[in-house]
Amino acid sequence: MVQGRTTLTIEEIMTSDYCTREGAERIKQQIEDYWAERGRKVSINLIKGGFLASMRSARTDVRSNMVNGVPVANTENFA
Repeated sequence: MVQGRTTLTIEEIMTSDYCTREGAERIKQQIEDYWAERGRKVSINLIKGGFLASMRSARTDVRSNMVNGVPVANTENFA
């Protein structure tokens, strides 16, 4: 999004959908990279969700072992 502009292009809207598998993979990578730069390892899992009539599509959930957005000491897979 360009500074000073209040609307998004269709390309910006379509690439910011984090409910799709591809979008969920992008946000997973962004979160992992962010915390890796800070020396922390996070455990993030992508969970395939069912079809939602309100979204008119299936969704992919992003789950992590973080608490309130902060990594915890234990990186055990919990999902």
